[in-house]
Amino acid sequence: MSGPLPNALRARFRACLEEGLSGRGAAARLMLSPATGSRWARAIRQHGDAAPAPQGRPRGRGKLAPHQAFLEELVAQDPDITLSELRDALAMAEGVKVHHSSIAALLKRLGFS
Repeated sequence: MSGPLPNALRARFRACLEEGLSGRGAAARLMLSPATGSRWARAIRQHGDAAPAPQGRPRGRGKLAPHQAFLEELVAQDPDITLSELRDALAMAEGVKVHHSSIAALLKRLGFS
């Protein structure tokens, strides 16, 4: 998927609207699709600008967030513990089955190497 169109183009579009052009007319002048022109014009009327919407999936807490303290405690007890051992301990104690790369990502976020 491509990224959002530049803010400079959005500012030029807004200037065209302020000159009196319609959304479709401004889109034609700037070589945008009519649908984009309509959408941006509606956003400017409703919100005052046509800022790009956030892209991608919102970051969640993840499956391991409730077990973060448990994993930190295991690492504190044995700093040389492997990811596979952490995974197995989590499965035994908490009943949570995850891939070792998920544990690695959590530990990296927590500052462990």
